[in-house]
Amino acid sequence: MSREATYPVGPMLLTFLAGAAVGAVVVALSTPKSGPELRGDLKDMANRGKRKAGELADDACEAWEDLKDRTELAAGELKGQASVAVEDLKARAALAAQDLKRGAANAAKDLRA
Repeated sequence: MSREATYPVGPMLLTFLAGAAVGAVVVALSTPKSGPELRGDLKDMANRGKRKAGELADDACEAWEDLKDRTELAAGELKGQASVAVEDLKARAALAAQDLKRGAANAAKDLRA
C-alpha cells in the first residue's frame, strides 16, 4: 500500500516568505546607497511585506471560511444519507423478521402435523 507524503502548506509558505524577506534585505544592504535612501528602501520593503502579509491573512481567512462552509454542507449531506440508510436497514430488518416469523410458524405447523 503506497502512502503519499503530505506536507503542511503553512510552514512551507512561511519559510518561503522568510527567505524572500532575508534575500530582499541582503540585496538592499549590499546595494551602495546613502543612509537616508537605504532607510527609505527598508521602510518601503517593510510596508510592502506588511501589506502582503495582510493580504495573505485575508486569503487564509477566506479559504478557512470556504472550507468550513463546504465541510458543514458535506456533513449535512452525510447525515441525510445516513438517515436514509438507517431507515432502509430498519425496513429490511422488519421484513426479514416477518419472513423469519412466518417461516418459524410454518415449521411449527409442519412439526405438529
